Amino acid sequence: MSATLADAATGDVSAITGFVADTITFSNVDGPGNRFVVFLQGCNFDCVACHNPQTIPLAIGEHFRTSVADLLPRIRRAAPFLRGITVSGGEATLQPDFVHALFSAVQADPELARLDCFVDSNGTADDATWHRLAPVTHGTMIDLKCFDPDIHEQMTGQSNAPVLHSIELLHGMGLLYEVRLLILQGVNDDPALLRRTGEWLASVDPAMRVKMIAFRAHGARPHEPALVPPSHEALEAAAANLQVADLQLCLV
Repeated sequence: MSATLADAATGDVSAITGFVADTITFSNVDGPGNRFVVFLQGCNFDCVACHNPQTIPLAIGEHFRTSVADLLPRIRRAAPFLRGITVSGGEATLQPDFVHALFSAVQADPELARLDCFVDSNGTADDATWHRLAPVTHGTMIDLKCFDPDIHEQMTGQSNAPVLHSIELLHGMGLLYEVRLLILQGVNDDPALLRRTGEWLASVDPAMRVKMIAFRAHGARPHEPALVPPSHEALEAAAANLQVADLQLCLV
């Protein structure tokens, strides 16, 4: 049995460790309100537009290893100014024991119990992982890189079938806060494709919250040919093509 699972078995969740790339004390772009964000190391996608490529490798170095007990004092110091915490990545769901332990510890702490706990994910977790996290999770944000399976694979190196399934599953569980679409000019912004995307999202929830994010070159990994950031006008046009039913679109 691993140390992580051994700690869980004895109920000492504060001792459970995960591979943490970084934390942000205050963020207003990683879920509702002001949030403490934990970025976990390791991702199963290889996205062409990744802004955190350093978090992709699955880390085994001890310098990444962080316990729940290490994080709790940092969260407590910021707690008066927070609405909640978000675990992101990398890919948060690759370390479900750590996420579960962190959320459990936050909710058991009298100073932190009011904070809501969100997961920011690429949506590839299996049903068992989502069901394990559900009792301690208040909401999820799922990235849908592209509704077209071939383009999605070109963008990420992986199928979008698990992502679409997670969106449906999490909505049914009442845990889907929003779907996020990163818009790459000339890659995933075809009007007909966006229309199909909107129709599918609306079939899951006609009033789904959808955040459309314009790709920004600053901080992104190099790519040849260079990826083109869409203009604000292009993002508005993409939103017009996506808009179906009562989808709640937010452009950033």
